[in-house]
Amino acid sequence: MAKKTQEMKPSTAAAKLDVYLPATPEEFRTGTVTRDELAELQKNPPQWLTDLRRNGPHPRNVVAARLRVSTSGLARAGITDPLTTDEINALIAEPPQWLVRERQTFEEVRREERRLEAREADRRAEQARREKA
Repeated sequence: MAKKTQEMKPSTAAAKLDVYLPATPEEFRTGTVTRDELAELQKNPPQWLTDLRRNGPHPRNVVAARLRVSTSGLARAGITDPLTTDEINALIAEPPQWLVRERQTFEEVRREERRLEAREADRRAEQARREKA
């Protein structure tokens, strides 16, 4: 018996491709995408996908990453709509106060995460050393 091809919803495929679903072509939004089709889109992106990735509109996770803030930071700032590359670049060129503040918060959180990871790695190394002794 032939193996059934796995399919995913367009929203799942769009998330895996880091694109904003409503900006994709209608045939993408209304069908299903197989794992093989997704792999092909990632390996050889069609023009619409290349254009979307370059110009947007971008989904929240991409906007947050490009602005170096969290998605929660975007929400706190009232940024709920997708942004284009030009809009993101304009914010980067002249960062408003909320962006400066959210970048600081995001960096503090990342620094604390790194500190905790290092502490946990030290704890595991100490535990391994004790178990050897």
